[in-house]
Parts: sequence; structure tokens; C-alpha cells
Amino acid sequence: MLHMISHGPEMDPEASTPLLIAHGLFGSGRNWGVIAKRLSNHRRVIALDMRNHGASPWHEDHSYHALAADIAEVATQLGQPVDLLGHSMGGKTAMVAALSGVPVRRLIVADIAPVEYSHSQQPVIDAMQSVPLEDISNRADADQALSAHIEDPALRSFLLQSLNISERRWRLNLPVLSASMDQIIGFPELAGRFNAPTLFLTGAQSDYLLPEHRPLIKSLFPKARFAKIPQAGHWLHAEKPREFEAAVRIFLEAESPAALSHPSSRLK
Repeated sequence: MLHMISHGPEMDPEASTPLLIAHGLFGSGRNWGVIAKRLSNHRRVIALDMRNHGASPWHEDHSYHALAADIAEVATQLGQPVDLLGHSMGGKTAMVAALSGVPVRRLIVADIAPVEYSHSQQPVIDAMQSVPLEDISNRADADQALSAHIEDPALRSFLLQSLNISERRWRLNLPVLSASMDQIIGFPELAGRFNAPTLFLTGAQSDYLLPEHRPLIKSLFPKARFAKIPQAGHWLHAEKPREFEAAVRIFLEAESPAALSHPSSRLK
């Protein structure tokens, strides 16, 4: 079972549908703590550590079918349909889970499309593996070591959230993530469609979800709607958390298409 960080009221079959959050590559459930807590005022929100990340078990298989099976196991444990939100790698996992029959009421895919991408994250893994963990005594040492390979201080800060300084180890299964990179940037061939409401929420400054992806998305997710958050890139939930939260809340709580018309999310 995946490690879960739960926010909000305990499970109640009569209460609102629980929301599961699946993070992206190199992330963890705790990265979503602020947004998860804000969304939990009327529902249980569970931020997951995906396999090979955070406090969840490590496995050799990091395919999207395996990741989606983990989501299915959590949904079975909860014993009721779920709303599902996934970002980047977590977004692809969420799509595979929904298309594979996991009982999802509403699906939110954050800044990713069901396609194969050409950009590899292998240089980031190489940079993390180059850190001499045996010589690291504090986060500043680790940041200095990473800076030789990664210039962006925000990216270094994000990656270092997954470093256990006291145990001198990464909370990421870097060898398996490296070996699975082709699967991570890819997307499996799937039959079927997910016919429940789906929101593809993107950053206006991101190029991960392009207009040419929409026909494929619509073939798999006929009820898909699209929204952009202004002045946000791929890390839209971190760059514009208030706007991201508002768009998610409106979509999850909407009872009719008209209720989705909101200026902050620009739904189409």
C-alpha cells in the first residue's frame, strides 16, 4: 500500500467524495500539503507518495500500469469512488487509472497529455546521484554539490526535499527511475474511454499540453474540459497555488457545466 498523508474529516460514506492527489516525478505527497489542507475543509484529501518516492515501497516495476494499480489498491481500501488529481507523472498515472476502470467520479490532469515526450529527466537523476552523500552533513552542503550540475536554485530546493540528511540517502529510488525513464516520458497504448467529467488544467506558459493534443484527449476523455492558469508554467500548483486551488475546487464542486465558468480558470 502506498504511503498516504490524509487531511480533513475521517471517511464517511455520506460525506463528499474523497480526493486523491498523485504527485509528479521527484515529488512526494508532502509537496502538496498546503493545497491538500485547503481543499480538505469539506472532504477528505489524501496526498499519496507514489511507488519509488517518499515513504512508499520501492519496486522494480515503474510502469504506468503498475502505478495505476497502486491507485486502484488505495481506492479499494477506501471502499468508495474517488476524485483523482494528478500532476505530470502523476497525471499520466491518473489517466491510466481512470481508463483502467478505477472508480473515479471526477478526474483532474495537471499539465500533461497522454502522449510520449522527448525530454528526459536523466540529467537530473545523474546530478542527484553525483552528490557525495557520505560527505554531506547539512542541506547547504547538498545544495552546493547539486549546484555544480543544476543552476536553478528553485529546482535544487525542490529536489532536496527528498533528501534524508540524517540517513544520507535519497527518498527516491533513483536507479529504478533511471531505468524506467522511457516509460515515464512515454504513455501506454490503452483501449476504452473515461466518460466522467475531466479537467485538463495547464499553465499558460507551459508547453506540455498543446492544441494538437486535444483530439487524442477528447477520444479518450469525451467530457474533457480545458483550463489555463495565467502566468504559470509546468509547476502551476507551486507557482500559482491559490489560482490552482480555486480551479480545482470549482471543478470538483460543480453540479452543472454553467458552474464551471470562472475567470480564474478560463475553462473551455
